[in-house]
Amino acid sequence: MSSPQRVAETLKESVQQVTDKVQEMTTADNAGAAGGPSQLLDEVTGEHVSKSELKKRQKQREKDKQKAEREATRQPPPAAKRKAGPAEEELNPHQYFEIRSRAVKRMKETQSPNPFPHKYTVDYDLANFEREYGQLKKGEVDRDRTISIAARIYNIRTAGENLRFYEVAVNGAEIQIMATNNESTSKTPFTEQHDHLRRGDWIGVKGFPGRTSPKREDNPGELSVFAQETTLLAPCLHQIPSEHYGFKDQEERYRNRHLDLIMNKRTRDTFLARSKITKYVRNYFDDNGFFEMETPILLKNAGGATAKPFNTHHNDLNMTLALRIATELPLKQLVVGGLTKVYELGRQFRNEGIDLTHNPEFTTCEYYEAFADVYDVMDRTEELVEGMVKTICGSLQTEFTTQHGETYNVNWAKPWKRIEMMPALEEACGEKFPAGDQLHTDETNQFLRRMLKKTGLECTPPLTNTRMIDKMVGEFIEEKCINPTFITGHPQVMSPLAKYHRSHPGLCERFEAFVCKKEIVNAYTELNDPLDQRLRFEEQANQKAQGDDEAQVLDEGFLTAMEYGLPPTGGWGMGIDRMVMFLTNHYSIKEVLTFPFMKDENVAPKAKAAEVAGVEPLPVEGVTHK
Repeated sequence: MSSPQRVAETLKESVQQVTDKVQEMTTADNAGAAGGPSQLLDEVTGEHVSKSELKKRQKQREKDKQKAEREATRQPPPAAKRKAGPAEEELNPHQYFEIRSRAVKRMKETQSPNPFPHKYTVDYDLANFEREYGQLKKGEVDRDRTISIAARIYNIRTAGENLRFYEVAVNGAEIQIMATNNESTSKTPFTEQHDHLRRGDWIGVKGFPGRTSPKREDNPGELSVFAQETTLLAPCLHQIPSEHYGFKDQEERYRNRHLDLIMNKRTRDTFLARSKITKYVRNYFDDNGFFEMETPILLKNAGGATAKPFNTHHNDLNMTLALRIATELPLKQLVVGGLTKVYELGRQFRNEGIDLTHNPEFTTCEYYEAFADVYDVMDRTEELVEGMVKTICGSLQTEFTTQHGETYNVNWAKPWKRIEMMPALEEACGEKFPAGDQLHTDETNQFLRRMLKKTGLECTPPLTNTRMIDKMVGEFIEEKCINPTFITGHPQVMSPLAKYHRSHPGLCERFEAFVCKKEIVNAYTELNDPLDQRLRFEEQANQKAQGDDEAQVLDEGFLTAMEYGLPPTGGWGMGIDRMVMFLTNHYSIKEVLTFPFMKDENVAPKAKAAEVAGVEPLPVEGVTHK
C-alpha cells in the first residue's frame, strides 16, 4: 500500500472513532435529560427506551413467538380431493349404513384412528360454558384456559380443507366447535383428525374458549370451543335424521328411544323431570323419618290391589308365581314387625290393557305410617304434592293438554276440594241409594242395574256391585275433577283393605285423589282387624267366583301377620307415571316411560353391522361364566 493510501485509511478510522464517541455522548446526554433511571435497556436492540415502550415491544415479540410456534406445528394444506360416488346426503339409510360400517372396520384394522378408545378424560362441564364465557366479545379468545370436553356431533359445516365447524351437544348443553389447521397442536395431521367424522359421532375435543369473528359487522360471532385436538370416541353407523325434518313418528320414537333422545330435547327434559320427581318423593319421606324398604316382586299370591297379575313358573321348585301388583301387604307386615314409618318406590306389574294411561309395567310409591289415619294422609298428600309441583315447575299453576286438544289450567295449591262419593252419586242419579251397610246385597245389585239403564251407562261384565258403582263414579264424579280433588266415603265392598268409617256404617275411611280426571293417589285408614280382614277377603273371593278376575285373593300369610297386631295405620299409594304426565304435560304414558311396552313389529330383519363389514366372529372359549 502506498503512503498516501495509508494516510487516507488512518484518517478514515480516526473519523469513525470520533463519530462513535459523539454518538455515545449524545445517547448519555439524552438519557440524562430524560431522567436517566426511567430509561430501560432493550437487550434485543441495545437501545434505552421508556418502560412502556419496552413492555410494548416485549408483548409484540411474545405474540410473534407464539405465531411462529403455531406455524411450526401447522400441517401443510392437503391437496384437494375429488370425491367419487354420490354425496352422503343422497344415500339411502341402508347404503349409508353399509359404507359407514366398512369405514369403521378399516379404522379398527389400521387403528388410524382407533374408533373405540378405552377412555377419554373430560375436565369441563359444558352446562357452565355460556355462563362463564358468554361475556367474550367478537373475536376474543381465552388461550390461557384449556378445556377438555366430549359431545355428540349434530351438524358439520366445512369451509375448505382447513376449517370445520361442529354443532355438538351433551346433557342438554349445546355448543359450537371451531376447528382450524392453524390452531391444531396434535401430532395427527388435521385432515386425519376430521375427515372420518360424521353426524352422530361422539368426539372428544381439547381446546380453548372464544367467540368467532365473522366478516359481517352485524354478526356478533358464535361462542365456541376452538379445537386444538379432536378425537373420535365412538362412531355412529347410522344416518341420524336431519334437524329440518326431525324425528317425529311416535311409534318409531317409542321403539327407538335412544334415537328419540338424540333428536328430541323435550324427551330428554321429560326424563330429567321424572328423575327429579322421584328424587323429591324420596327426599320428602326420608326427611320425615320414613325408611325405604324393598319387598318381593315374585310372590305366591299377588294381593294389595284390584288387578289381574302376570304369572310365571319357577322351574326348580315347580311352582307358579305371580309378579306383584302392589307393595301394600308386605309393607304392612313390616309395620306389624315394628317399622312404623316405611315406604317403597318401585315397579308394579298388572296384566291389563294398554292405553294412554296404562302400561303393564309401571311405577308407584306406597307409604305406611303407624298411628295415623286417612285425614293425616290427606294432609301429607297435599303437603308433598304442593311442594313437588313448586320445586319441579317453579309454580303451583300448570297446564295439561288432553289428547283432544283441551287445555286444563291446574291449581295445585292446598287445600284441595273434597267430594263425598254416595251423596254425589245420589245427586247425579236423582234417587236415594241403599244404605251403606246394604250395598253388598242382591237387592242393591238390581238397584244399580236400574241406575245404569236410567243414566244410559254401559258397564262391562261381570255386573258386580263394585264394578257398577265404580262405573258411575267414573262418569259422574271423576269427570269433574280438574284441579286436585279428594273423593271420599267409598263403600266397603269396593275397599277390601280399608278400615270401616267411624260414623257411616257400610262405608270406609278411604280417599282417591284425582287431577285432570285421572287418579294419582289411593289411600286408607288401614284395616287392622284380622277377623274383619278375613271376611273382606272372602267377599273378594265371592266376586272372583262371579267372574271378576281382578278381585283380590285370600292371603293367609298376611292374615297371620295381622294376628300379631297391626297398630292404627294410615297408608297411601301414588302413581309416579301419572304425576310425571301432569307435570310435563303429556297425555300418553308412553311419553314418560323410558321404554314403554310395544306390540311386536312385523318388519323384515335388518342387516347387521358385523355381517355388512365382514367381521369374523371370535372363537368360542368354552363355557361362559355364570
